Amino acid sequence: MAEPGSKRMWCSIPERLQLHGAMLALQFGYAGFHVVSRAALNMGISKLVFPVYRNIIALLLLLPFAYFIEKKDRPAISWNFTFQFFLLALIGITANQGFYLLGLDNTSPTFASAIQNSVPAITFLMAAIFGIEKVRWNRRDGMAKVAGTIFCVAGATVITLYKGPTIYSPVPHLQDTSISLFGSLELGDANGKSWTLGCIYLIGHCLSWSAWLVMQAPVLKKYPARLSVTSYTCFFGLIQFLVIALIFERDAQAWVFHSGGEAFTILYAGVVASGIAFAVQIWCIDRGGPVFVAVYQPVQTLVVAIMSSIALGEQFYLGGIIGAVLIVVGLYLVLWGKSEEKKLQKEQLTIVSSAPEHVPRPTSHSKASLTQPLLPSSTENV
Repeated sequence: MAEPGSKRMWCSIPERLQLHGAMLALQFGYAGFHVVSRAALNMGISKLVFPVYRNIIALLLLLPFAYFIEKKDRPAISWNFTFQFFLLALIGITANQGFYLLGLDNTSPTFASAIQNSVPAITFLMAAIFGIEKVRWNRRDGMAKVAGTIFCVAGATVITLYKGPTIYSPVPHLQDTSISLFGSLELGDANGKSWTLGCIYLIGHCLSWSAWLVMQAPVLKKYPARLSVTSYTCFFGLIQFLVIALIFERDAQAWVFHSGGEAFTILYAGVVASGIAFAVQIWCIDRGGPVFVAVYQPVQTLVVAIMSSIALGEQFYLGGIIGAVLIVVGLYLVLWGKSEEKKLQKEQLTIVSSAPEHVPRPTSHSKASLTQPLLPSSTENV
């Protein structure tokens, strides 16, 4: 009969493998969302109708879980909470998804995914500006987070201002050849599109995503029911997109599916990117922690690059590659700084707890943990 210790060790190995497998599957799911969203735009789906249908599906998936799982933990709704959920939806759903689609329409899935790696650094910067996060210049964790933020800003700037020569193209003269599964990718600076404007939209997408994460932290402290908060946010986001679409989308045919491909893109965005991915990410954060989940983010960019090249015939430019590398380096610096900060906090707590009782314990001046907004348990794909 196996000893209890060896049995626990044996059981821990499959769980670790499951975590890595789940995270890889999650990155493929999100990578597919970038490619599928671009394919939807290539097919001519309205940038206003697409998020309406997507959020309808996401809300239908989230509501049953939020209602039954958090039935006992959910506080009563009030006008104050309603206003906060509406504001979260305006920033985290409407602005976030709207800027993303506008940016994706003018650039490419790979660079949209690459710029998203800057979200933790932008969130740290916002939190520092509003006093939620204290910048410690005299410690290595603080210096790492500041340096990571600078690298991410530099990378996003390079991607925006410098497109550069083509480094890789699946087929020579791609613009005259249709070899992709969803039609050739129409890059910025062609057919009335602007690469620079697209990158600015994507930066707006990251800024709104980061602002949503920062704003979400205090709301969750007062309303600690994550699924319910997400459901309310998704509901108000749907209402906002629906009103905007009814005002500005005058073509009635835009609301009709013209092919199975269009229906597939919307179902994928709602079911995979907003439903399944959200559940998998919550499980991974619960078992592996937020840092473990965030470290996998750059894998998504690599997967997007491969999938976009195969499915959309995407070309790669020098400026985008340099910018993506800078952003990934910045991401890991911020994550390392956050990890080191947690280690130092644990060491300080250990020292304080082991100190004699007659010695007065130092008062902690640190702000609330930024674990939630810096390393989100949900992404813009919710």
